[in-house]
Amino acid sequence: MRRLVAPTASTAAAIGVDGGRRRVLKLMAASAALAGSGCGQPPPEKIRPYVNMPEGMAPGDPIFYASTLLRQGCGVGVLVETESGRPIKIEGNPAHPASLGAADAQSQAAILTLWDPERSRTVMRGGQPSTWTTLLDSLATQMGQEAAARGGGLRLLSGPVSSPTLLAQIGEILARFPEARWHVHDPAGCDAAKHAALQLFGGPVQPLYRLEHAHTVLSLDAELFGPSADGLRNAHDFMNARRGEPRARMYALESTPGLCGAVADTRIALSPAGMEAVLDMIASQLGVSDAMAEQRPGPQAAWVSRLCTRLSAAHGASAVIPGHSLSSRAHLLAWRINTRLGNLGRTIHPIAQRLPPAPLADGTHDAAPAPEGLGALVQAMHDGDVQTLLMLDVNPVYDSPGALDFARGLSRVACSIHMGLYRDETAHASNWHIPMAHELEAWSDARSFDGTASLVQPVIAPLYGGLSAHEVLDMLAHMRTRSAHELVRAQWRNAWNMNDAEEFERRWEEALRRGVIEEAQADRLVPIDEKALKARLPEGPGPEPQLIAVFANDHNIVSCNQANNAWLQELPRPYTKITWDNAALIGPATAGRHGLRNGDVVSLTSADKPDGLLAPVWIVPGQAEGVVTLPLGYGRHQGGSVAQGRGFDAHVLQEVRNGMSLRSAAVQLRPTGQHHAFAATQHEMGLAGREPVRSVSLHARDGADAADAAPPSLYPPRQYGGPAWGMTVDLDACIGCNACAIACQAENNIPSVGPEEVARGREMHWMRIDVYHADSGGRAQFQPMACQHCENAPCEIVCPVGATMHDSEGLNVQVYNRCVGTRFCSNNCPYKVRRFNFFDYADHDPSAAARANPDVTVRQRGVMEKCTYCVQRISHARIEAQKQGRPLRDGDVVTACEATCPTQAIVFGDTADPRSRVSRAKASARNYTVLAELNTRPRTSYLARIHDKEAGLEEEDDG
Repeated sequence: MRRLVAPTASTAAAIGVDGGRRRVLKLMAASAALAGSGCGQPPPEKIRPYVNMPEGMAPGDPIFYASTLLRQGCGVGVLVETESGRPIKIEGNPAHPASLGAADAQSQAAILTLWDPERSRTVMRGGQPSTWTTLLDSLATQMGQEAAARGGGLRLLSGPVSSPTLLAQIGEILARFPEARWHVHDPAGCDAAKHAALQLFGGPVQPLYRLEHAHTVLSLDAELFGPSADGLRNAHDFMNARRGEPRARMYALESTPGLCGAVADTRIALSPAGMEAVLDMIASQLGVSDAMAEQRPGPQAAWVSRLCTRLSAAHGASAVIPGHSLSSRAHLLAWRINTRLGNLGRTIHPIAQRLPPAPLADGTHDAAPAPEGLGALVQAMHDGDVQTLLMLDVNPVYDSPGALDFARGLSRVACSIHMGLYRDETAHASNWHIPMAHELEAWSDARSFDGTASLVQPVIAPLYGGLSAHEVLDMLAHMRTRSAHELVRAQWRNAWNMNDAEEFERRWEEALRRGVIEEAQADRLVPIDEKALKARLPEGPGPEPQLIAVFANDHNIVSCNQANNAWLQELPRPYTKITWDNAALIGPATAGRHGLRNGDVVSLTSADKPDGLLAPVWIVPGQAEGVVTLPLGYGRHQGGSVAQGRGFDAHVLQEVRNGMSLRSAAVQLRPTGQHHAFAATQHEMGLAGREPVRSVSLHARDGADAADAAPPSLYPPRQYGGPAWGMTVDLDACIGCNACAIACQAENNIPSVGPEEVARGREMHWMRIDVYHADSGGRAQFQPMACQHCENAPCEIVCPVGATMHDSEGLNVQVYNRCVGTRFCSNNCPYKVRRFNFFDYADHDPSAAARANPDVTVRQRGVMEKCTYCVQRISHARIEAQKQGRPLRDGDVVTACEATCPTQAIVFGDTADPRSRVSRAKASARNYTVLAELNTRPRTSYLARIHDKEAGLEEEDDG
């Protein structure tokens, strides 16, 4: 069977297909080459395991290394698990402020990108293979010409940069070539927010949220908990505030249902213009400005007044947070409101963006000017002012706004050099392409969202010969090639101002072991410009168009940099459960007005783009009417077989105004009569009269356990002399981020099956995140669902060969070599959590074998599989306890899903120990089991969501 994801790891696709003996020899040679790369060596420089890990490598014992992954240029600390030198799994680094031990889905999936055999391997010139030496010779000639012109034709384009070493290198280039310019392209960022901060603070500033101190949060289309530099920390801090007293409250205004709306006490669907009108009303009522509230109070005036009262009551402990879809004016309003509410310096900290150092005449350094945007670069290219352009890990030919026409400007550049993980659209349009090393293959450093510095430590030598950006910039500045390791060490030797070699080595190795440079201080707060704060606001938005498009980051692949990752492509989106695709998201009334149903293809056009694009629609409960949301990152033409040919490219409709890439645009919609079939994993999201998800009132959450006594059963009772493993999932803390599902996939060698198999209901995820719409407002409830490990397991009694059975510790285990594939167990499972290998879904490429967890069997065709409570981790913890001559302690066993959860919603442990965390959780009045009426007695139970009636904005809640 030809699977759609097979080309990702297909050697034949890489070398071409021909017949006979020659093809066999080619396949053997390619397999041997990949096998060699799959057994990659550690980097030649000395690397250090995390904290107290042993220096030796005992077979079967994993070694963890502290490193850093990048999110929009900022660092997120991780621990990388290696087996015999092979990176196989990523966890969060508890010592790093951006992760605190958690990891998002993108971090978990980074392992798949690392081992991706479709990554770029060769220096390319004009579409033909070349060499690094030839590139250096050509670059030396080009830079000689630039030096004569003081760099007047030199431009550097990168994404956001926080690396102290990279910033220092950019500063060196700008110092050597005074007329050169540095531009930053951030397709996942928000130009409107940057523009507003520039007006108020006089420089590039990012807001740092301290939600652990917040009592009342107003989110306006803000994805606080999404895949970003601070998403993990925001989720962790807000849920901690929710567990405290008083319980933190969140109010969400959203154009499209998001993770904030799912946990909000009140969620209201509004267009971006409607949200800006609410900000005007709040500002007017708080006395911030003479905004436009009197001109258009709207029907929401009553609840806006109540919202203002609650924000004012939480003075200094509130936060008003605007999102990407709002205008620069709305962001200015939000800063003013937060200033009036006393939030600056408490729940919101303005942090200055680090800039390259600029040498002064007295030998000291000042900050270089802030980087320019992509619009300025495109204008310079169209004007013929750019002769040499170096692009570092960006893809503007694909992900720049269509109004810029970046590709046409690039064609006017004499020497264009692209560096990236893949030969993407920009690589094909450039004169030169350089393969880039993955973050886990190269030395570097980075600052987190709060300014804390950490080191990027490679855990394996480059698998496909990639280079580091540090090495390329060093060549650009000094015409030499020093290693990234040497450059990073030199940067921190200077930063620490340290001449003592022994002391430097001690601090260096300590930083490597912990993953955090403790001595690096977080950035100081930037004072707001009082004059700018009181300046007259720009004119508000005009009449709202009948239909507006909002350009949103895809929840899984964000923009486009992870589009060739099959794990993220097959991960269902939180609300729609669509896989392998994007869709134009519309509300039920908008769909009814145009006579649309799920999958109908429509034509979307704008005034600037009359040809527009074709996109299939998906109807989302809770979507703001008159708003069509277009997820970015799809419609790729290059960049790997997984990325190419899926979905539509929404960038073509994106507009630019005053140098800013806009996140919304007025569009026209026209049905085409065509239809597209989506691959979705959940088709019924109503409760259907049952209570799979439950809620309790705030005042009933701390009562005694009200669980009913177990009814009589025909199943014989079981007695366990040792641990009795169990799990709880707190639905009040679950945000539906999907990190647990990817962590389970990475830990347990779960294959991707492709969109056709998903459409047939054959997805293989052991853990799924169900979503239920409990009300018409679009507020959803998420429920992680995996094997419940029932005491009275319906699957066991129907298996004719005893392949599914109980072990001595109460786990419902699956014996793979007994399974004959009758699927009786799946038919008899009321939770539908068992997965069957209809075909040989496992990836047999050598690179897949190299990243596989050796402690987990790779299943074959005809075998049933399911959640095992990470039995391999239980066995490992038991062996370690036996080595130390002690019994297992609570917390020794941490499942993959529990470890990665940013909100600590999942708790696993020994239910036979009344003092364990899981036993205490199960003693809560909120504890319940799904389908308890069937008397299956699941080991996994749930804590009901807390409904705070007093937090609502409904009229009856007044006074």
